[in-house]
Amino acid sequence: MKKLSKFLIIISLIVLNPVIVNSAEILQIKSSNNILVGDQNRNLNIGLYCVDVNENDEQEATNLLKSEFPRGSKVKIKPFGFKENLLLAKVFNIKGNKEMTELLIAKDLTSDICKS
Repeated sequence: MKKLSKFLIIISLIVLNPVIVNSAEILQIKSSNNILVGDQNRNLNIGLYCVDVNENDEQEATNLLKSEFPRGSKVKIKPFGFKENLLLAKVFNIKGNKEMTELLIAKDLTSDICKS
């Protein structure tokens, strides 16, 4: 009987305790096309997919991304491939209502070079 009660207590603790989910977070926005993202195990350099910002707009684009995605922001990553050891991806906030490339296009800082 004691074994059964211990077993039930352990099962109830496992089922009733919330599971901790670790998501990726912004560590640094180096430029309008180079983002450093990390989780508990590794860091990833990410190049934004389908972004080509004019040199004149580079500072404004970087400042926009930093204001909308401050350091420590939780993000989701949708990878599209690799180019020169850089993961090409779209980066969304954790709620999925903001995406970095779309922000730059909305402010006319880049054009959608891929027409997704």
